[in-house]
Amino acid sequence: MRTIVRVTERVQETPSTVTLRFPYPPSAAPGQFVMVWIPGDDEIPMSLSYTQGVSKGITVKVMGETSRHVQAIEPGASLGIRGPYGNHFDVRARRVLVVGGGSGAAVLAPAAAEARTFGAELVVALGAIRADELLFRERFRSLGARVRVATDDGSEGHAGYVTAVAEDELARHRFDAVWTCGPEVMMRKVLAAAEAHGVPLFGSMERHMKCALGMCDACAFGSYHVCSDGPVFPADRLKATADFGRFHRDPSGRRVPF
Repeated sequence: MRTIVRVTERVQETPSTVTLRFPYPPSAAPGQFVMVWIPGDDEIPMSLSYTQGVSKGITVKVMGETSRHVQAIEPGASLGIRGPYGNHFDVRARRVLVVGGGSGAAVLAPAAAEARTFGAELVVALGAIRADELLFRERFRSLGARVRVATDDGSEGHAGYVTAVAEDELARHRFDAVWTCGPEVMMRKVLAAAEAHGVPLFGSMERHMKCALGMCDACAFGSYHVCSDGPVFPADRLKATADFGRFHRDPSGRRVPF
């Protein structure tokens, strides 16, 4: 059932991403998502970037007209929220490598925050196209994480893809788990590196979703539905799915190469 909430805060995180905070009492776990609706517009899935307590949050990057409308919302405006849905990260690992590409950091930040409450040691490899697009860098640092960055244009940190940073960390240090979210081509490379070093990996997937209940087949991912079987998948399920990093589905359900 959809609940109408009032937006209490709007934060411009980077030039392309905005966080909206709102009161939403249902409990949520890191990695879960909600369906977001503006009256008179479509309903879209959004991962929760803040999960603890009553004040939840979503961090929005424009991907289409509806997300553009959501991102433009100001404090005091109404949003329809239903959920949360899906599974979540297991935050009990003791030493975690967090690998985020672009807006994928929004999914990983609440998992990192909750893992810290269990005493986890965190290393974060954070990637973006340029320095001002590094999402939640200070938030990760405030958790006590060691943060390394990579930018496509070389404006800060490693000049190139964040996968190189992840590979270097895995070669130099021991980890109990790798958590990743971002472009699937990036996630495939991180999975291969984690597998080479014998570290369990869990990746958060994104797909078009309509019902969020596993009924409409819009978010089909091989034999799985991202909304009900995910969005967090272990490495073995990602590897076993031929679409991973190769195909996604457009709004009509047609398989489209990346």
